[in-house]
Amino acid sequence: MSLLTFLGLGQTEPDDTERDTETVRRIVTKLERLDRDRARYLAAFAYVLARVAHADQRFSDKEIALMTKFVVELGHIPEAQAVLVVQIGRSQTELFGGTEDFLVTRQFKEMSTEVQRRELLDCLFAVSAADDAISSAEERRIRQIASELGIDRAGFVEARAAYSNQREIIQAFRKSVS
Repeated sequence: MSLLTFLGLGQTEPDDTERDTETVRRIVTKLERLDRDRARYLAAFAYVLARVAHADQRFSDKEIALMTKFVVELGHIPEAQAVLVVQIGRSQTELFGGTEDFLVTRQFKEMSTEVQRRELLDCLFAVSAADDAISSAEERRIRQIASELGIDRAGFVEARAAYSNQREIIQAFRKSVS
């Protein structure tokens, strides 16, 4: 806190809810029965998942189903609420993706633990592999998000290793040598 703020002369720093992006606010409103912090966490989580699913400019049914499954399991919310959260995250990504991508991911980083960020990274790879192929666009997007989350290259490579067989670049190489 600055001296001016302490004396009541400067601007005060916004609280967490004042810094929420439109995406997070919209989803939190729909999750009004949940604790506000938990709803904010789920909103950001679903939005970041949608960033990867939309890296190739489309959402597959398998990606949406897996995103919903993760929100149900990790959010401990009913499927109907999870469907709504994923749908809003998906819509917001399509409408405001370039504008809010970094902001929502930064917000997720601020409200999550290292374990939760790595859990999200695993979910990002799983969503991108839902249709049995991780495109180079999806992989680049995951790398960007990992960087925004403060996950180093070694952490990224470790998470990616579990999905090597689904990487398009690996699949193309295997086809070329067989």
